[in-house]
This record gives sequence, C-alpha cells and structure tokens, in this order.
Amino acid sequence: MTGFSLRLEGIRFIYSGKTGSFSLAADHFFPGICTALMGSNGSGKTTLGKLAAGILKPETGRVLHNGQDISGWKLGKIGGQVGYLFQDPSRQIFAPHPLEEIAFPLELRGMPKPEAEKIARRLLAEFELEDLADSTTFKLSRGEKQRLAIAAVMAHEPRFFILDEPTTGLDRRRRDILAGTLRRLMERGVGILLITHDRSFADALGADIRFMEGGRLLDA
Repeated sequence: MTGFSLRLEGIRFIYSGKTGSFSLAADHFFPGICTALMGSNGSGKTTLGKLAAGILKPETGRVLHNGQDISGWKLGKIGGQVGYLFQDPSRQIFAPHPLEEIAFPLELRGMPKPEAEKIARRLLAEFELEDLADSTTFKLSRGEKQRLAIAAVMAHEPRFFILDEPTTGLDRRRRDILAGTLRRLMERGVGILLITHDRSFADALGADIRFMEGGRLLDA
C-alpha cells in the first residue's frame, strides 16, 4: 500500500449560527505517517480533523486527499479512503449489536454475509469484544464503545485514519493493544492523524508531535 497524504490549503470555516469562525494560519500537510495533534481545548484540533475528513466543509480553501480536491465528493467516497473516529463513540454506533455494527456496512458494500461476519468476528476478537458480539450496543461501557467504533472503522480498510482522542475510556493494557494495532497499520502504509492529550500514547506510536494553538500548528 502506497503512502497517502492529506493537505489543507487556505482553510476558513464558519461555525453554525455564525457565532465564530476557524481559520488556519497556514497550509498544513499530513503525510502517510503518524502525526499527533496536541493543544488545549478550543485550539481547533477537532475542527481541523473534521475538515480533513470531509465531515465539515470549509467556507474557503481546499482539502486535498492525495492531491485530489474532495469538495465535490460524497462522504461515502471519502470514507472509503479516510476513516474518522469521533470523540464520543456513541455518535457513530448505529447497530443494535456489535457484530452487526461491523458486518452490516460491509454487506451493504456487496460483501457476502458469511465473509462480512468473519471479518467482524476477527476484529471483535482483536479488540477483546468477542464475548459481546450479540450484546446490546447501548449497554456497552464507554471503553467498549470506543473499541467497537475503532474496529468498525478498521473494517473498511481506509488508507488514512483520523482518530479523535482514541484512548478515552481505555485502560493501560487496552491502550497498549490499540497502539500495537495502529503500529501494524502504519507498517502497511496507513497514515494516522492522532488528536490527543495523551503524550505517552503518541510517543508509543513514534508520532511526529505537533501543537496547535488558535488554528496554528507550532513546532514541538
């Protein structure tokens, strides 16, 4: 798998209700490696991540995926290349059971049900959720929902991941498991933009640490 890059050029975004705006002070490039984006709350980290993933649309400027302007793309096309994990995993879990959460979208893409369920069970096992395959998703703990959401994103094999605070709700052992999984993805050429306050986790991934303040990326 070849490297995949994200670039944001001349971005300006106006928040809902026009109560404020977000402007990047410079163009930003994220190559197919792990970049950890750190900074105080309100510094623009999540806004940048959502713009890069096509979830938010800029008022001006361009978002480029591997050099291609995504302004006219549908979210389904973007999601096939860039996976996004929300801060609150409940926002992206829709199925009544964990097995369906992973398998059903694969079936919608045309994958036979037995193959989709095989992939789902493998990912559930990887994130220590196999015993919860048929449980009710809304009854899962915050950490279990976090792991399920990550597994569901991974099922689509995106070429780039944007993970917003992925270690929230995870204990030390499960953070280590997640770090190992992400390192294996990086070895396959998958790029990662990690939005986090967890410096030790970023260091475990060998991330290029960048700090954000007022829409500006600063050197570490």
